[in-house]
Amino acid sequence: MSISQLPALNALLNSVSAILLIAGRLFIRQKNIKAHRASMISAFVTSTLFLTSYLIYHFSKELGPTRFRGDGIIRPVYFFILITHTILAVVIVPMVFVTFSRALKKRFDLHRKIARWTLPIWLYVSVTGVIVYLMLYQLY
Repeated sequence: MSISQLPALNALLNSVSAILLIAGRLFIRQKNIKAHRASMISAFVTSTLFLTSYLIYHFSKELGPTRFRGDGIIRPVYFFILITHTILAVVIVPMVFVTFSRALKKRFDLHRKIARWTLPIWLYVSVTGVIVYLMLYQLY
């Protein structure tokens, strides 16, 4: 696999993470704790693989920066999505660790309190990561 293929891999990993997060939410609503745990651990692993691939791509000297080529109204829309995605991607990392830590320590009361915030932010970051990829590499 070449460095230039990593953005597509990253979009795939973000898509899988989003699906796993939604599945995890559905499982916990059904009180299927075992399936919830498996989904959330899988989402964590998938997101970790994404982050590794993302960092390899962006620290590679092989390719220069990719510029957004859209114009008109789509340009501010793209940058709004990119900026909110980037800020929340930084915010979500420690939140995921705290959420997982509380679950592993069986502090489910505290786990639930932060998971209510972690899930939608993590899901937003995963979905907007795919949207940014599509807008940057496929649509414009």
